[in-house]
Amino acid sequence: MNWFEQIDGYCERTDFTYWSEPLNALTNLAFIIAALILWRRSAGVPMARVLCGILFAIGVGSFLFHTHATIWAMLLDVLPIGVFILIYLFVVNRDMVPMGHWYAVFATALFIPYAAVLVPVLNQFPFIRISNFYWTVPILLAIYALILRHKPGIARGFLQGAALLCLSITIRSLDEILCDAIPIGTHFMWHVLNGIMLGFMIHVYTRHMLATGRTGR
Repeated sequence: MNWFEQIDGYCERTDFTYWSEPLNALTNLAFIIAALILWRRSAGVPMARVLCGILFAIGVGSFLFHTHATIWAMLLDVLPIGVFILIYLFVVNRDMVPMGHWYAVFATALFIPYAAVLVPVLNQFPFIRISNFYWTVPILLAIYALILRHKPGIARGFLQGAALLCLSITIRSLDEILCDAIPIGTHFMWHVLNGIMLGFMIHVYTRHMLATGRTGR
């Protein structure tokens, strides 16, 4: 594999110069700002602060990808997203369902076969397949909202997050489709909405931990 192979995957990019995607690059500040705001609000909830650190890393990794546009930068873009999903799912299982530590680890690991089964199904739908993997997340949030319907604050937060993520994924998927009509693309709005959505999901978790007095975890 050539780690320095360059990738042109977004409407805004017209060449391989560093600032060919200025909006896509700079809107990663949404992740960083959200991480800093939630860091201050999550004092006493260690795992919320871990999530804030990962959210900060998402912003940095995505910035590097939208400036360098290489294979190595792409990995720095996608890996923190995957880590965030798994860590958030773990704390949901452990602290919000709740279940024991190792049961939570096992339930979190089930995300891998869940995604492996669901992605091929999503690929059957032309528009959905553009962002196939990402759709697994709002679907899972909706499932957890149903499971936790007896905890309306959590369930409502999950459904709100799922709705916002559906909008965000839709906008991401329209980037190349609308490229002729919107030369700057739509991907930058994916960053803005995702920064808001991921920050909100950290807030939902932090609010639950503080409300139940389960700080220090």
